[in-house]
Amino acid sequence: MSKEKINLNISGMTCVNCSNGIEKFLNKQKGVQSTKVSFASSEGEFTIDTENMTKETLIKKIELLGYKVEEDFSHLEKAQEKEFKNLKNLFSISMTITAFMFVIMFSSIVDVSVKQYAIFALATVVQFFCGARFYKLAYKALSNKNYDMNVLVALGTSAAYFYSTFVVFFPSLFPEHLKFLYFDGAAVIISFVLLGRFLEERSKQKASDFLKKLMTLAPSLANLIDEKENIKEILASALKIDDKILVKTGEKIPADGEIIKGRADIDTSMITGESMPVFKEIGDEVLSGTLNTNGVITVKVTKLASDTTLSKIINLLKSAQSKQIPISRFADKIANIFVPSVIVIAIATFIIWALVGDMQNAILASISVLIISCPCALGLATPIAIVSSVSKGAKEGILIKNPEVLEVIKDIQYAVFDKTGTLTKGEIAVTKTDIDEKYFSKILAVESLSEHPISKAIVNYLKDIEKQNYEIEDLEILAGRGIKAKIDKQLILLGNKQLLEENNIEIKTSHLEFYNERLELANGVILASIENESIGSFALEDELKENAKELIENLKKQNIKPILLTGDNKITASKIASKIGIDEVYSEVIPTEKYDVIKKIQEKGKVMFVGDGINDAPSIKQANIGVTLNSGADISKDAGDIILVNNELNSISKSIKLSIETMKIIKQNLFWAFIYNAIGIPLAAGVLYPFFGLMLSPMYAGIAMSFSSVTVVLNSLRLKLKKL
Repeated sequence: MSKEKINLNISGMTCVNCSNGIEKFLNKQKGVQSTKVSFASSEGEFTIDTENMTKETLIKKIELLGYKVEEDFSHLEKAQEKEFKNLKNLFSISMTITAFMFVIMFSSIVDVSVKQYAIFALATVVQFFCGARFYKLAYKALSNKNYDMNVLVALGTSAAYFYSTFVVFFPSLFPEHLKFLYFDGAAVIISFVLLGRFLEERSKQKASDFLKKLMTLAPSLANLIDEKENIKEILASALKIDDKILVKTGEKIPADGEIIKGRADIDTSMITGESMPVFKEIGDEVLSGTLNTNGVITVKVTKLASDTTLSKIINLLKSAQSKQIPISRFADKIANIFVPSVIVIAIATFIIWALVGDMQNAILASISVLIISCPCALGLATPIAIVSSVSKGAKEGILIKNPEVLEVIKDIQYAVFDKTGTLTKGEIAVTKTDIDEKYFSKILAVESLSEHPISKAIVNYLKDIEKQNYEIEDLEILAGRGIKAKIDKQLILLGNKQLLEENNIEIKTSHLEFYNERLELANGVILASIENESIGSFALEDELKENAKELIENLKKQNIKPILLTGDNKITASKIASKIGIDEVYSEVIPTEKYDVIKKIQEKGKVMFVGDGINDAPSIKQANIGVTLNSGADISKDAGDIILVNNELNSISKSIKLSIETMKIIKQNLFWAFIYNAIGIPLAAGVLYPFFGLMLSPMYAGIAMSFSSVTVVLNSLRLKLKKL
């Protein structure tokens, strides 16, 4: 027996039950050993026994269920975009027509004899044009013996619609007190369920955007050095192991490799999170997608494009994205029990009343059961609460991209933070200096000629110093060491300790003490000398953000353990952690390692990861909750479930509180919806008629249905008044 793992892109899935249905069906097929279908990523991973199942047969079986397999990812994107636009249009049409129906209903201008026909015409469009998808999906669900919300919506709205249609066209069949229309109820249900599906599809469509952006990070072209030392431009994907490539200042490195010539400062922040460029020289490894900020290097390719660190990040993201959604579709699970039960009760009601000999009550009671069980309150319980929650979050500067995480946030046990740009400002700044102010103007003149991040930090620190016109000669920007120049014939050096030692400059004791003191505090330090005499140094630091310490304290009070996870060096990471009260620290980790750390922590409990960089994207996606800052990279924002629009860390605490309040409201809504059905259905079936002569007519069934919906909506709107 030979196994084969097959990955397929599947279009046409409209809810989690679609993916569940595919899994259930295929798991019963001979030759299919395992299936994993993700609604979120529209991907399926299958393991087959090639003796009993082929890839072509597998695809045919999926397409028999009504879905389409897209071999090309671009075709899948087009199919998803088409579905999204279609859903948006259907919702817009449905909501517009429904609103117009209410205008006609309460209008005194339209003649009463015309009104019901106009409402019927509008309701028909909503029911069979806008609501056609529910009939199709209900058929798919029933074909797979799956009774989901689509079946419930199709069943309930059909009962209300067809009862009303008979009242309009065959009024003589009904006594006067039973001639009521329920077109509006059916239209409202379809409109609001379409709204929920639209929001869900939008979230799903956004989910793959970050992958497309990440794929463009590595340069598409490379400067290949051939055997004759000629340079020619080729596709980066065509590079082979041991090829030599030239990388100039300002260019991104096209492949993982080893420097065989030259030296340069490499901005590795997108991979490691290091806030300062890292000096690399002969023998050092460089990674695809990182930026050469200063210097010219020749790199020998050590990994193919498909095996680079960047490609591994992309694969990790795909893997994390396709993980099962943690939220169970509670309403759909209940529907699997509720729908068959309602059908059985309606049939049983008809049979019992028919056996009693009262055919009119048999018809009306069974219709009342179907109308009162119309899932308006059940269908609105979650989406209306979530719409209110998302709206409240937006007002508080919290953009909730994936509303499903609201159920998970309250159960978080670990809050893992990136350092650079998340807990810290992510900008190098001069925090202290022991250099005499009389040297500032000369230092400013030299540093202004460099685009290096450290130079920019020094220039920003000296921005209030009046600029003077100096004669600057022999300017050299030395990769990994600093700047060397002559200013008014005087030699000036600005850089690390190595630069001063290379030029035989003795560092004064007082300057050396300041230098060592600042290094112990995990700050970067830049030494300076003029005319072979040390004049002091600048201490550099990535400053903590406001409220960072307060947030950590609040999380601890809620029994959530904070953890620092960063690519920065151990000393810097430990110092930052101690300042804000974090006890557990993972430092010097690259994205693939971050991803593994998150998975390891998840074995102990649910994890929230907060980050902002490209290097954080796999961890953000893998975590149960991914939080990113608005100031972060586009890719991390696309990968995240929540974006802190105002970049305020205390919004994380607000998110947790909003989650708790939202779930409280949803549970109240579902409780009311179930209690309403538990009481209403027996009344509609006529259980009290033999004892008290009470019968819940379709009119009162419709009123009860509407009342339950209003109750759910008003309860959900309370979220907007909550103070976070």
